[in-house]
Amino acid sequence: MINIFKIVSFLEGISYILLLFIASPIKYIYDNETYVKMLGMPHGILFIGYIALAVLLKVEFKWANKEFVKVCLLAIIPFGTFFVGKYLTKKED
Repeated sequence: MINIFKIVSFLEGISYILLLFIASPIKYIYDNETYVKMLGMPHGILFIGYIALAVLLKVEFKWANKEFVKVCLLAIIPFGTFFVGKYLTKKED
């Protein structure tokens, strides 16, 4: 399940970056909401999947609340989810 979580975290990070740095500027500079509408739903689904998998992993691996909050906060910070894989790999060692 950790490998699935790493994949979802990477995809969620990509969708977040695209939404923040491509779709949002196009929306506000060119008054064109097309890309926000196109990227918003996949990002939302990936975000929900990320949090759901984080909850499942918290229960399965008995993470402390501090670790769980750290993993969840990484989803909010741009580029944060790219470090989840490294964090989890480091934790497994």
